[in-house]
Amino acid sequence: MKPVNTTMAGLGTTVFEVMSRLAIEHGSINLGQGFPDQDGPEDVRRVAAEALIEGPNQYPPMTGLPELRQAIAAHAERFYGLDYDWQSEIVVTSGATEALADCFLGMLNPGDEVILLEPLYDSYPPIVERSGAVPKYVSLQPPEWSLPLAELEAAFGPETKMILLNNPMNPASKVFRREELETIARLCVEHDVICVCDEVYEHLLFDDLQHIPIAGLPGMRERTLRIASAGKIFSLTGWKVGWIEGPAALMSTIAKTHQFMTFTTAPNLQKAVAYGLAKDDAYFEGLAGDMQAKRDRLGAGLKAAGFDVLPSDGTYFVSADFRPLGFSGTDEEFCRLITIEAGVTAVPVSAFYRTGKVEHLARFCFSKQDSILDAASAKLADYFGSGSG
Repeated sequence: MKPVNTTMAGLGTTVFEVMSRLAIEHGSINLGQGFPDQDGPEDVRRVAAEALIEGPNQYPPMTGLPELRQAIAAHAERFYGLDYDWQSEIVVTSGATEALADCFLGMLNPGDEVILLEPLYDSYPPIVERSGAVPKYVSLQPPEWSLPLAELEAAFGPETKMILLNNPMNPASKVFRREELETIARLCVEHDVICVCDEVYEHLLFDDLQHIPIAGLPGMRERTLRIASAGKIFSLTGWKVGWIEGPAALMSTIAKTHQFMTFTTAPNLQKAVAYGLAKDDAYFEGLAGDMQAKRDRLGAGLKAAGFDVLPSDGTYFVSADFRPLGFSGTDEEFCRLITIEAGVTAVPVSAFYRTGKVEHLARFCFSKQDSILDAASAKLADYFGSGSG
């Protein structure tokens, strides 16, 4: 038999699946995989349920229901002052990961270079490589996670076609500051580079930080593809409804790529998301406030157990340094240890790097019920307090 695609065949099982399987095997509290353990707003779910019964349930328009694209355009204007034409500059996708694939496969040619900032979501490199493009990595390092500007500037060159920005950033839980975004924007303009901005956690910023879409900076509107996710906005990650906002000149090709990826997305879910995006400010403020409280709750529990807890400006996650506990192994070894022995599962942060070496951090997800967070904290404190670690 002739060989299969080497890029995809060479991939391992995602770290989230590996740790989740281990958690199931040992009956561990799983704070590794990033999703809430309670469903989102009932009114949004009810709209989806009613639309499923009432129909229609046939193919909706390929780029998305008009009412959802209109709602997305209104959302971008309402929160960020961004003006997108709903007919030519918005495409609804089956989740943000499909949106990323549409951007990479639609924009990149073999040999193009793509700048990736690590630590990074593990789906980025395989899709870039599958497109034939070449990843160029720039590493952010803990605990500050500041953008290394000299390294970033050196990464731009004549073959650079794209930079991928994840803001807020998973797993670093970093929110990029205006000065950093302005530097990225300047380099994109100077080198005529497309910026794909994964902004799925746009409404999950803490401590009164404000989300700044790079598309709103000078010279960036015409070269930015902004990706968002209803799954994160409404705590409904299984729905897999995402979208891309961008200039018509790029979106026409994005739409063609999407056409041959998934073609469309469940119409009842699209209708419900359109309804949800019109919710009042109190909902969006409450979403961030509730998650901030969970961050603080788990962070306090991890500190009490002996971890050094890093700042978390946004997302569902907090990273913790386990070296104060006296553990001298790798982060992968540590995460296996606490899953099997302490009954709590986290994800090793090294899994989010391709070039940078960070092996002393574990990432914990706090988008869980308070009782679960408290139980996990107690298990870790009991285990390490007993001297077993």
